[in-house]
Amino acid sequence: MKAIVIDQYGGKEQLKEREIEKPQPGDNQVVVKLHATSINPIDWKLREGYLKSSLPFDFPIVLGWDAAGVVDEVGKNVTEFKIGDRVFARPETTNRGTYAEYTVVDSHLLARIPENVSFEEAACVPLAGLTAWQCLFDFGQVKSGDKVLIHAGAGGVGSFAIQFAKNAGAYVATTAGTHNVEFLKSLGADEVIDYKKEDFETVLEDFDFVLDSLGGEIQEKSFTVLKNGGKLASIVSEPNKEKANQKNIKSGLVWLNPNGKQLAEIAELLKQGKVKVIIGHKFPFSEKGLTEAHALSETHHAKGKIVIQIENGDEN
Repeated sequence: MKAIVIDQYGGKEQLKEREIEKPQPGDNQVVVKLHATSINPIDWKLREGYLKSSLPFDFPIVLGWDAAGVVDEVGKNVTEFKIGDRVFARPETTNRGTYAEYTVVDSHLLARIPENVSFEEAACVPLAGLTAWQCLFDFGQVKSGDKVLIHAGAGGVGSFAIQFAKNAGAYVATTAGTHNVEFLKSLGADEVIDYKKEDFETVLEDFDFVLDSLGGEIQEKSFTVLKNGGKLASIVSEPNKEKANQKNIKSGLVWLNPNGKQLAEIAELLKQGKVKVIIGHKFPFSEKGLTEAHALSETHHAKGKIVIQIENGDEN
């Protein structure tokens, strides 16, 4: 099968097109024929070697951890999925990811793609959607009436988090550049802070929860807007424990756990039209396409999600 691999850590020029062996399913796994995948910051962070101590993989490494496609083979113990089912997943983090024509997924991590959702849309959901979900609900216990601040609302995680929090009945504030203000209001944000014109720290107060996807100074300032006993979830770095203790704030770095049941809950929201997928950019499944997609993701200014079309033009 065709795959895009890296043979060593380094820049985006390390991405190489290669023929590698098609995977075989274990007893509790399925092989998915991929129609689409999407780009996440973990892809290029791992490519650069930033994660080699926590994820010490053997080369060649196939990056990519968003799968959307059709079940191609099933392991002998798998009963809940059959060949031909439209499925999506955040597979386990291994050195055989989703920049490939086929990938293996543990069956308990799979969910069915709703009929009204395309493969390309489905490919955007697992990693970013589950990250937003687990930050808001597993860590933050966000509920109706809570005041929630989501940084970088126009990004992949942010755009899902706004919609999930609104659907849960929260009051949602978010930060963005001028060109994304109206877009984020259209996703349901109650308040959009244009960071080019004002400082969220001086505008907001008494918030129950902050989702930090930026780190650094933004993360430090986020403590100011939280009320005593609030919660701060970061997906980039461990927050300052001293600052957290001063206001009895629960803070932490949230690592995503792949979860098929939660993905099925998100699928139901997509089916009902309560959540929509924002595809900002599409690239072909090629060495050049992946290189350009990585370059865009590394700018931190991509709107919505970056999709890789593996089965060209196949929406459903």
